[in-house]
Amino acid sequence: MTHTVSAVSAVSSTPAAPADQALRHFASAFAFETDCADVHDAIASGAQDFVLLDVRGAAQYAHGHLPGALHLPHGKIVDVKLRAYPPHTLFVVYCAGPHCNGAQRGALALARLGRPVKLMIGGVTGWLDEGFALATGARATR
Repeated sequence: MTHTVSAVSAVSSTPAAPADQALRHFASAFAFETDCADVHDAIASGAQDFVLLDVRGAAQYAHGHLPGALHLPHGKIVDVKLRAYPPHTLFVVYCAGPHCNGAQRGALALARLGRPVKLMIGGVTGWLDEGFALATGARATR
């Protein structure tokens, strides 16, 4: 049975970018983002070559955070709190999940300070969706 589409959907009403533009766009995303599985694998294998920052509030952090993550709310990311880290240190920031822009705010603050930064897409929501465990407590503050 042949299906003929006569209407234009909201999906296709704006044409897709040409392949060369799509290639540049999607390839560049890896310079700005990482995902939960890659962060988990780096931690689990002992190959963590970045500082993991939970940029949410203190109560959220204490309730559950990624293992080894430091707590540094996005509004408190300032140069003096980062001086212990060499300038080339890569920071990976996360917040609650895709419904929260705290990680973007944290990434912006780090970039303004000239620090290398990536956002962990999915945040805590993505981490839990992948089946990974959270740590609890309020010890690791920067």
